[in-house]
Amino acid sequence: MTASASPWTTDVVVIGAGPAGLALACALAPLGLRVELVERQPEAALAEPAFDGREIALTHGSMRLLRELGIWAHLPEDAAWPLRVARVMERDVSRELRVDGLDSGHDRLGCLVANHLIRAAAWRAVQALPEVRVHAGAPVASVRTDERAAEVVLADGRVLRAGLLVAADSRFSQTRQALGIEADLHDFGRHMLVCRMRHDEVSNEGEAWQWFGDAQTRAVLPLDAHTSSVVLTLAGHEAARLEALDDEAYAREVERRLEGRLGPMRTASSRHRYPLVAVFARRFATTRAALVGDAAVGMHPVTAHGFNLGLAGVERLAEAVRLSLQRHADPAHPQALARYDRRHRRGSLPLFLATRAVVELYTDDRAAMRPVRWLALRASAGLPPFRRALASGLMDEGPVDPPLHARLRTALDWLRPRAH
Repeated sequence: MTASASPWTTDVVVIGAGPAGLALACALAPLGLRVELVERQPEAALAEPAFDGREIALTHGSMRLLRELGIWAHLPEDAAWPLRVARVMERDVSRELRVDGLDSGHDRLGCLVANHLIRAAAWRAVQALPEVRVHAGAPVASVRTDERAAEVVLADGRVLRAGLLVAADSRFSQTRQALGIEADLHDFGRHMLVCRMRHDEVSNEGEAWQWFGDAQTRAVLPLDAHTSSVVLTLAGHEAARLEALDDEAYAREVERRLEGRLGPMRTASSRHRYPLVAVFARRFATTRAALVGDAAVGMHPVTAHGFNLGLAGVERLAEAVRLSLQRHADPAHPQALARYDRRHRRGSLPLFLATRAVVELYTDDRAAMRPVRWLALRASAGLPPFRRALASGLMDEGPVDPPLHARLRTALDWLRPRAH
C-alpha cells in the first residue's frame, strides 16, 4: 500500500527509543520502510546516555544480530568483556552448577556490555539511516488503531498515521495500556542494587556467579580480571540502607556479603537501585500494532536473558513485517502480526515461566525449601547434557527460530557423550 492510496503519513511508528526500539528501527529501515521513532526523553539523553549500572550479558545470537543491524560497529573497542564460565550456587552448598563455554568448544559463553554503551551505539546506528526520523522530547498524548491505520497524537499536537504502530516503551508501557492490551505483572518485593567493584588482589577469572541464600541473591559479573559488577538483590528497605552508605562502608558490606571471595574491594562506579517487577503481556499484537522489548516481556534479571529476549522479539517482528510486505504489500497484515504473536509467545513463555520458578525456588527462605534447592542444583550439576544445552543456547549464532531439522540436530548433539 502506498502513501497516496492510504491515510498513512509514514509506514511505521515506534514509541520508545530504548535499545529495543532503536534496534527495531535498524531492522525495519532496510525493508524500505519509513520509520518514525517517538521518545519522551530529550535528544541529548539519547545521544549520550548516562551510566546506569546495568551490564548486559549478550548471547552469541544477540551479538550476531547487533552486528547485522550495524549497532555493534559503533561500540568502543574495549566495550565487550568475555563471559567464560557461569556458576550457580546456593548458600554454603559445595555442589554447584557450572556452565563452561569450553564444554561446547568455545572460549566464552557470551559477552558483557554496559547498557548505556549499547544504547549509545544503537543511537549512532539509527543516525546513519535516512529512512528513520526521531521525535525526541515528544510525549504521546493518545494512540488508536483501526483496520486502515494506526494514529499517534503527540503532546504538541502533531499527528502521525502509519501502517504499523510498535510499543517499545518499557515494561510499564503506557502505549500497551492505551491499546487495551492486558499484562500480568508480578512485583517480587525486592530491589536490585548494582555497582562496579574493584578487587586488585583476586581475579574473577572471567566467571559469573549467581549465589542464592540468606535472604539475598548475590551476582558477580566479570568485566576485566579485577573489576566486577556486583548485583545484590535484597528487600527494598535493605537495598535503600546500603545505597545510602558511603563508598568505604559499602565496599566493606559487599566484601562481607561475598564472604571475602574476591578479597578487599572498593567501589569503581556510582550505585543504582531498581525495583524488580516482571511483566508478560497477554497479547503481543493487535490491530495494526505490536509490542517488543519489555513492553511485551519484562524479565526478572536472574537468568540475564531480558535484553536477549527483547532482541529476539525484534528479529521475529522484523521477519513478520518482511513477509507481510512480500505477500500483502502491507507491514501489518493481520496474518503477519498473528504469526509474530505466536512465535514470540512460543519463544518467550517457557523462559519466562522457568525464570519465575527459579526465583521462587531459590529466594524462598523457609527451611523446608532448602533440601529441594539442594536436590535441584545437584541434579542439574550432575547432567552433562543439561549443562551443554545451557551453554549451547547461549552460544547459538543461528536464527532466533531455527527450522525443525536444526533443532533436532542440536538436541542430539547435547546428548552425545564428550571426551574429557
